[in-house]
Amino acid sequence: MNHRMTLALAAAALFAVMAGSASAESFEGRKKCSSCHKSQAESWGSTAHAKAMDSLKPNNKAEAKKKAKLDPAKDYTKDKDCVGCHVDGWGKEGGYTIDDPSKFLTGVGCESCHGPGSKYRGIHRKSGAAFEKSKKTTSRQVLADAGQDFSFEESCNACHMNYKGSPWKGAKEPYTPFTPDVDKKYTFDFDKYVKDTKAMHEHYKLDGVFTGDPKFKYHDEFQSSAKVGEKGSDD
Repeated sequence: MNHRMTLALAAAALFAVMAGSASAESFEGRKKCSSCHKSQAESWGSTAHAKAMDSLKPNNKAEAKKKAKLDPAKDYTKDKDCVGCHVDGWGKEGGYTIDDPSKFLTGVGCESCHGPGSKYRGIHRKSGAAFEKSKKTTSRQVLADAGQDFSFEESCNACHMNYKGSPWKGAKEPYTPFTPDVDKKYTFDFDKYVKDTKAMHEHYKLDGVFTGDPKFKYHDEFQSSAKVGEKGSDD
């Protein structure tokens, strides 16, 4: 192989890597989400999902750990078999890592449900500005194409239903030790818990920037009783 061909192949390989990296959907952390959605972020801060990492700390949730045959005195915050269900973006581009933990990815936050925000967050900002200026709306499909998740039940199942013997077809090791056999409170019903504001954030009136499908299946129900917060583009 001659020198020119070697350089050409090397350049092509580098371009492919860079192109793949550029197209990857990356987690950004909730600081960027909450800069616009302040009310939702404040509400989320008092939920069980916000405090998810605390349960992995030594002597926290001691009785629950004992029932699940875990050592309550152990620090599980660096246990790779546990951390993934207590943070945003574990094992994914831009997501939480044990070696370089980010407080804005700690806990089960915005992007765990809505998807990594690197591509669709800018669409929210630009579309919101256009709506404020001229009431121009944007198709919600644009957000979906950029990676926003409007049907995140599988994301929830990946943690809450991932136990040995689970009826969920996606279950695989490492399994969660917190199963319905250990305690019935671990029986997961997505349609019930997605409406539980002790687990999820409160919902606030949205501006109507985005229209059409796809919509989260409870979008209209949530908006019919939503509180009034700061202005925020529709999701």
